[in-house]
Amino acid sequence: MSFPLSMQTSVISIQSQVVYGHVGNSAAVLPMQARGLNVAAVPTTLLSNHPGYETMRGRVLEPELVSDLLRGVEERGLIGTSRYIVSGYLGSRANGEVVADFVKRARKINPDIIYICDPVMGDTGLGVFVADQVMECIINELVPLADLLTPNQFEVGLITGSEISSFDILQEKVRQIQAFNNARLVATGCVFPDTPYGSLENVVFEGGEETRLTSSRVPIVPVGTGDLFTGLLTANLAHGSTLTEAARNAASTVLNVVGRTAEQGEYEMQLGGAITALLPASDI
Repeated sequence: MSFPLSMQTSVISIQSQVVYGHVGNSAAVLPMQARGLNVAAVPTTLLSNHPGYETMRGRVLEPELVSDLLRGVEERGLIGTSRYIVSGYLGSRANGEVVADFVKRARKINPDIIYICDPVMGDTGLGVFVADQVMECIINELVPLADLLTPNQFEVGLITGSEISSFDILQEKVRQIQAFNNARLVATGCVFPDTPYGSLENVVFEGGEETRLTSSRVPIVPVGTGDLFTGLLTANLAHGSTLTEAARNAASTVLNVVGRTAEQGEYEMQLGGAITALLPASDI
């Protein structure tokens, strides 16, 4: 896939930020920039690392600060020049409410802006890793606002109050979500009884149809792969890819990054070492 890097597109990305490792904006911003996009990165947290370690420093940012930063984004005119708002890990219900208010305000200023919601709430094997109030805010306030959703298999279950144990159930539950807001959706990291051995699937739901995209499964699962996927997906869409093309390329790039990380024996995604994987093929 080749991209014209001279193309300038603004993305407002509202997610967590960490000093060590790659999650939230610390995973999503680099690939968007590498593919030629201008990104306004607004943090919801400032943490030393993700909470998978025995210690963690920093804090979830106060909603007043997040709101103030978004007001600054608005004052600089970035809503009018942006094509996408992306949200990820929120840290608190109050931050989720700030994001919801910002999306509503942004749509009044720029009706063409597209809101991509990664409903970060949990994952298979990890369970739910946000507070109940955060989950309620995502499900009741952000999901209905979204133009495009990128939940993992476990999060589709949280949104619909069900266990997604088969592709047929996934189809049914995604249709329930789309009945409320007609959002496009990519269900990520799916494994069903009929998924080929050693593989996982990303399933694209758009226009009443679904496309199952199969990719190889690497024996490590670094934290932040979903954030990286959504960043790549956004960049690909900004350059004119269809949703299916964007998801296929994003999954391939994530697999490349995770594979290189495994080869180096690392625990955290090695984005710096895999920068060539993030660039368009014509620029490598």
